[in-house]
Parts: sequence; structure tokens; C-alpha cells
Amino acid sequence: MLERSGYTKLRVKMILTTLGFSLIPLLILGYTIYRQFEISHTNKILQNLNHITENKRRTIDLFLNERLSQLAAIAYTHRLQYFLESETFERVFTLLQARSKYYIDLGIIDQDGNHVVYTGPYQAIRTANYKNEDWFSQVQAKGFYISDVFLGRRNYPHFIIAVMRREGDRNWVLRATIDSDIFDSLVQSDQLGANGDAFLLNAENILQSKPRFGSKLLGKMDLGAFSRFPGVRSEMIKVDGKEYLFGLAWLENKNWLLAIRDDPTEELMPLTRTRYLVWGILAGGLLLIAGGTVLTSTTIISQLVRSEREKANLNASLTQSSKMASLGKMAAGVAHEVNNPLAIIKEKAGWMRDLLTEEDIKASPNFKEFEDAITKIEYHVTRAKDVTHRLLGFARRMDPIQEDININEVLNQTVTFLENEARYRAIEINTSFQKDLPFVASDSAQLQQVFLNIIDNAIDAIGKEGSIHIRTQAVHDPDEVIISISDTGPGIPKEKLDKIFDPFFTTKKVGEGTGLGLTISFSIIQKLGGRIKVESQEGHGATFIINLPLRKA
Repeated sequence: MLERSGYTKLRVKMILTTLGFSLIPLLILGYTIYRQFEISHTNKILQNLNHITENKRRTIDLFLNERLSQLAAIAYTHRLQYFLESETFERVFTLLQARSKYYIDLGIIDQDGNHVVYTGPYQAIRTANYKNEDWFSQVQAKGFYISDVFLGRRNYPHFIIAVMRREGDRNWVLRATIDSDIFDSLVQSDQLGANGDAFLLNAENILQSKPRFGSKLLGKMDLGAFSRFPGVRSEMIKVDGKEYLFGLAWLENKNWLLAIRDDPTEELMPLTRTRYLVWGILAGGLLLIAGGTVLTSTTIISQLVRSEREKANLNASLTQSSKMASLGKMAAGVAHEVNNPLAIIKEKAGWMRDLLTEEDIKASPNFKEFEDAITKIEYHVTRAKDVTHRLLGFARRMDPIQEDININEVLNQTVTFLENEARYRAIEINTSFQKDLPFVASDSAQLQQVFLNIIDNAIDAIGKEGSIHIRTQAVHDPDEVIISISDTGPGIPKEKLDKIFDPFFTTKKVGEGTGLGLTISFSIIQKLGGRIKVESQEGHGATFIINLPLRKA
């Protein structure tokens, strides 16, 4: 024991040392590779987001500049007098709509804020005066104006683009209304992933375009306070309790902030998969190194332990074999000792039956009871002789002999031997024997021992209230008899099926089994030229199948 303890300590030291020098470089390598990939992938995500944001900003700026250029071209192509005819202005609006579907209406406002000409669906604003409107003052001062999105007199979300032209000492304004729905489609195009979004905010964080998720148009989305900055910026911002990656850029001609929202869980999915892959590789490497280390360092120790275990098993097997031999001799002695008084009892019962033939006894009113008593004595003496006969058969020599055997009869004898125990436990033994079953050339005593072991194990496995089914069948190619013994017990776990015939392996509780019954049965069947196997599914009982060769004609 002390020597084994010393080997165990040495094995532990070898394992720890080897694992330490092997795993530290592996962990450093794995972390370095993952970190480099994380940096590279994150930079790629940010570059892609910045590129999309910059392209979208240019697209929106280009859209606004094109609308300004169109209006400026119209305003400076003709003088005001040319547009005062409604048909002329209608024709201009129609041509404008043919090139671009973004416009809702078009109007000209004089320097006093009066609508002098209008074309569009909202005829109610034809007589409107905009002199006191903020946008009118700004276009007068700057020469052009792009408004925020608002409802206005139309009670519909829109924004306006206006340009001013001077004619001598007077000026007038060409004003166009932009359809916000079409503009929203422009902003939302080319989204990132399933949860991506894009929208515009003014300086007060009021939505100027409709996002795909969350707030509505003209609602407020607080992304924080951002002073105007050049270029594109990437920020991680929490919205509604969840963090998103945003690409931010200010438009050139309008104080609107473009926000491209990206769901980091989607973009970082490859990084997550890579992390799991790295951990998997590390775990696999750990298992491989640990397995190799343990296998290498424990080979000698395991061999010594295995040798000691085999020696102990051999001693136990010899002890058990000696016990079985003693049990066989004792069974034979008991059978002989019991047979003598049984013979005397049977002889006396026969003499008593002869006395019943005398007339005086026949005339007795108790004659029928005497006759029944003698019949029962003879019946139970015969039954006791059968028991002793089976004990003698069990005690025969272990070397197999060849004799013609009816398997059905051997099974019936075995069942009779165990039926009292089965009946006590409320276990029903059912048989399904093939009629005219061919004989096999084998040893009935040893086969009876095999059947006894298997059926007894089935009874123990069931415990109480179950059933055992025994079936026999002759088949050809090859010519053999198949015996199957099934039970309704708990079954055998899958991991134990391969060990069920190993010496000293038992599924019974400690002290309730030696683990040799099935080993001896396996050995007997092999000596008799047959095969034995077990089929079981945990929770659905077990079936032992025995194949025995038929007698050669």
C-alpha cells in the first residue's frame, strides 16, 4: 500500500509538471491568435460602417443639392412674369415631376409673403401669406433654405426647399415641398443586417426621417449631445436598454445628423464563433495533452495495479470454485441421505395401501380419508424424489458429456425448481416451447445450471410482480436451437452490457451476488459448442439468447 501511494504521488507530479509546461504556451498562443483576429475584425466592422455612413451622407447631400440646383435652374431661367400664367407653371411642375417624383407641390411667393402662383394638391394654401414665417425670413437672408420636417398647414410630414431670385429692386421665392415618405426610402436603403437602421436627426434630436424600429417620425431619439464635427464618427450608444453601434455624420447643407445603426451582436457573430472555436481548440488540446500525459505517466502504475487485481480475482475465483465443488458434494450427500428415508416412507405407504384392500378397513367410515392420505403421501414422496434427483444432477462432474437432450424438458425441470420462489414474489413464468423440438447433443446437468442461473437472476432483477417469458425455436442454416429468456425487470445499462459476462462483475447489491454465475454460464455454453448473448434496454427488461447446435443425424 505504501509503495502504491509513492507511485501515485510521482504520477501526480509528472502530470502537473507536463500539463504546466504544455498548457501555458498553448493558452498564450490561443489568446494571441484570438486577440489579433478580434482587433482585425473589429477594425473591419468599423471601417465598413464608416464607409456606409459616408456614402449615405454623400447620397443625401447629393439629393438635397440636386433639388436646390433644379429649383435654382427653374428660378433663374425665366422671369417672374413668365410663371404667372397658371398653365405655364403647371407645365413646369409636370416636367419637374417627370424627372423626379420627390415633389408634392410647387409655389412662387413674392417679397411680401403672398402666394402669387401655386400648383399642387393643397389649393387651400394658394392664398396663404408667409411673411411672418421663420423660413421666409431665412431664405430672404441666405438666398436658399432647407427646412426641418414639419406638419404645417398640410397636416402631413414634409419639408421644404426654397430659393430666392432678385429682379431689380424686387425679389421672389420659388418654394417646393418634398415628400417625406420617398425621402425616408432614400435614407433607409442599404441597411446593415436584419436589425440595422438609418435615420436623420436635427440638432434637438428630433427625427427628420422615419426609422425602421422604435420612435416615429418627428419623435425624439436621444443619442446624446453631439456638436457638429467633420467626417464620420463611430460610437457605441445605448438605446432602449440595449447597446448599438452607430455611424454618425453631419450633412453639409443642412444641420441634420445622419445615424446608421448596426446591431453588434450580428456583426460580432463571426467573432463569437471564432471565440468558441478557439476555446474548442484549447479544450481539445487540453484533453489531448492531459490524456496523453495521464496515459503515459500511469502505464507502469496501472500495470502493477492490474496485476494485483488479476491476482486477487484469481484467488477469489479459486475460492468460489472450491465453494461450488463443496456445494456439489454436499448436495450429493444430502440427496443420498434424503433418498433412504424417502424409500422407506414410500415402501410403508405401499404396505398401507395394500391394507386398504382388506374388507374390515373398507367397511370403515374413514376409508376415503385413509385412501386420500396415502395418495398425498405417495405424491409428495415422488415430488421429494424429483428434488433430490435434480440435486444429484446439479452435483455431477463439470466436464461436459454428450447425450441427446430435449431442451423443453430441461427447461420445464428448471422452472419447476424455481416456481415456488417465483410464485412467492408474484412473478409469472410463461413458456412458449416449439412442439417436436429436435434433440441437441449436450450435457443436461450443465445446461440446467445455465438456465437456473439466468432465470434466478431474472427473478432477482424483477423483485416482485413481473413476468418471465421462455421461448424455444429450431432454425436452419445453421442448424441449431435458440432459447430466449426475457424478463420485465429494470434492464441493464448500456455501459454495463459489455461487462455482464466478466468475472466478478455483478449488478446486484454488495453481498447479494458473486459475479460468477454468468461467467460460469458463458464458459459452459462455449464448451458445449454454443453461443450466448444478452440484449437489453434500460427500463425495458433484458433478454438472454442461447444458441445450441442440433444433434448430428
